[in-house]
Amino acid sequence: MTSAVVPGLPAPGRCLVMGVVNVTPDSFSDGGAWFDPDKAVRHGLDLVAEGADIVDVGGESTRPGAQRVSQDEELRRVVPVIEALVAEDVPVSIDTMRAEVAEAALGVGARLVNDVSGGLADPAMPRVVAATGVPYVVMHWRGHSHDMQTRAVYDDVVREVRDELLRRVDAVLREGVDPSMIVLDPGLGFAKNPEAGHNWSLLAHLDAFTGTGHPVLVGASRKGFLTRLLADSDGAARPFGECDDATVAVTSLVAAAGAWCVRVHRVRPNADAVRVAAAMRAARPAPEETYGKAAADGRAEHGSPRL
Repeated sequence: MTSAVVPGLPAPGRCLVMGVVNVTPDSFSDGGAWFDPDKAVRHGLDLVAEGADIVDVGGESTRPGAQRVSQDEELRRVVPVIEALVAEDVPVSIDTMRAEVAEAALGVGARLVNDVSGGLADPAMPRVVAATGVPYVVMHWRGHSHDMQTRAVYDDVVREVRDELLRRVDAVLREGVDPSMIVLDPGLGFAKNPEAGHNWSLLAHLDAFTGTGHPVLVGASRKGFLTRLLADSDGAARPFGECDDATVAVTSLVAAAGAWCVRVHRVRPNADAVRVAAAMRAARPAPEETYGKAAADGRAEHGSPRL
């Protein structure tokens, strides 16, 4: 079984790897590292050399508590970087909630819009996507970063996140977005409570999202629920940058579960992980084929093994 194909983007027959280029001074894990445009471009090229299929360029931090930047500042940050990467034939996505920023990025060659608000922050976004015919990542979102964690209240997080996402899909379809271009993102870390296990529930039930028929993007890289999982014995959360091995573990699992793409900060080990997952998926027999049927027949004939 291969991953879903999204027109206009690479289709290597495995989970794609999206490398992150944050052109920001305040992103949660690498804020400031790539704020200089030349450094951002070099970093994007390095990510491609390490195996990134797509480079995701963003100019506004969406970490918990972050305040918004002006549209002019966001444009100043991202457009030159995207233009330079596109000149090197790099497939670029624009990570923005603003329709005018998306339009400018698409105008210089970006191929995908990655909107963490799913069109809620700027109602004009779906119309821009529809007019340009590019793929559109619709993420589950309940509000801006400064107060989103107060909205992390669910009775059934998997059902509610899926249903809210599908309502957003219906809304963007009404604006003319091509259904074959829609990618779902359950929004790990966005209005999700780590202590309540919301992120783990979504990962454990990824089939609730892949089963919708839409490709699914998973962004777990260096997020807070991993820092808490790996906390020291005294309860101190592990630093973001020291959660890359755990990110690779998540990548392996979601790629094997049918994710279309993973969004990560460190590309090479995650690129290795999706290839391992693809090899295992390719070698997996169909349900009730060969080994599973033989094992079932053996149990029926000989009884269950003693433990």
